[in-house]
Amino acid sequence: MNARSTTTDRDAIRAAIDRLLAGTPLRSNGSLTIVALADEADVKRHLLTHRHTDLKDDFYARVRARGHVPDNERKLRDDLAKAQSRITELVAENHKLQGENDVLARIVNVLELENHELRTGTGRSGRLVALPTVNDC
Repeated sequence: MNARSTTTDRDAIRAAIDRLLAGTPLRSNGSLTIVALADEADVKRHLLTHRHTDLKDDFYARVRARGHVPDNERKLRDDLAKAQSRITELVAENHKLQGENDVLARIVNVLELENHELRTGTGRSGRLVALPTVNDC
């Protein structure tokens, strides 16, 4: 790409916008994105995002006016929906695990109390009861 004047760049960008919206790209893949617009206009992308922001905004406005959501925005929306779904799953799993953790903590407390009673002989009956072994079941 050669060094061009700002007017030449702006004319190239406007022509590229028209070609992309018409579906007749010459230099790009034809997607309605800033990257494709820069390729189509044969300018560096930073010129669109930093110097010619009015043309970039006009391009996006014209794309939206046609009812078309740019590919990158659609991908971001899909990614966001997937992330929100995953967050919902993780929150539900977290609640389940918290409930299981509470149950296990109660079991440990009961077992500690029973163990203390057995070791000190302060249990209700004061005598040990043998638990059934695996073979007895």
